[in-house]
Amino acid sequence: MFKGAFSIWGRDMMVLRRSIFSELVAVIAYPLTLYLAFGFGLKGYITDVNGVPYPLFIAPGLISMTAINAAFDESSWSMWFHRRVQRTIEEYRVTPITVYDIVIGKIFSGFSQGAVKGSVVFLVILVLTPFRIDYGHLPVYLMCIAISSMTFSCLGTICGTVIDKPENIGRVQSVVIVPLIFMAGIFFPLSSYPASIRPLIDLLPTTAVFEGARDALLEGSIPAPYLVNLIATAAVSFLVAVYTFNRKMSE
Repeated sequence: MFKGAFSIWGRDMMVLRRSIFSELVAVIAYPLTLYLAFGFGLKGYITDVNGVPYPLFIAPGLISMTAINAAFDESSWSMWFHRRVQRTIEEYRVTPITVYDIVIGKIFSGFSQGAVKGSVVFLVILVLTPFRIDYGHLPVYLMCIAISSMTFSCLGTICGTVIDKPENIGRVQSVVIVPLIFMAGIFFPLSSYPASIRPLIDLLPTTAVFEGARDALLEGSIPAPYLVNLIATAAVSFLVAVYTFNRKMSE
């Protein structure tokens, strides 16, 4: 199974290497703009949040946002392009490569792009921010980013499988992904929400991503409810991605 998946992953990585510089410039611009605008622009008005300097409060979320956005973009657009334009998926189907190989290969591709781009943004923000972190916390933080990237890579694979019109992928990002990101406390503490809707916000997968990543980077651990949320969401999204793709290919 994994031999075919890694072959597909390797092909996608070769495509990435050809345009790596322009890809990184494009992906750095958006989170860096937000970091400069909010982290430095508002630090005179918001000194700290829950005892954490505001630039450091938003930095983990911006890095995580870059990773999951890159994972979703790569998986959704790559799956759609290879299915609808290049017809590469049909070519895979006449080889010994299985449905699981294709799905896992595309998920690995999205995860890898998310990890690379998130790491680059992390290094840029690390240079810009005057605050330093405990590097002993990085393994837990990277684990959180890895699980999150895999989840959104699965979601991207599902979208790329079921959506036929490319503009609808953009609509999913605007109507679903962006609100999930900005509602999950990336720029403000969750305590700002009314108590009546806070439990619903805590259930969002992006809340587990951003709050879990922030706690992992600053405290060195992920709270148990967020860790369970991350793992459960990743497992469910993977199963749905495999089922959706398998059903689509059998039509």
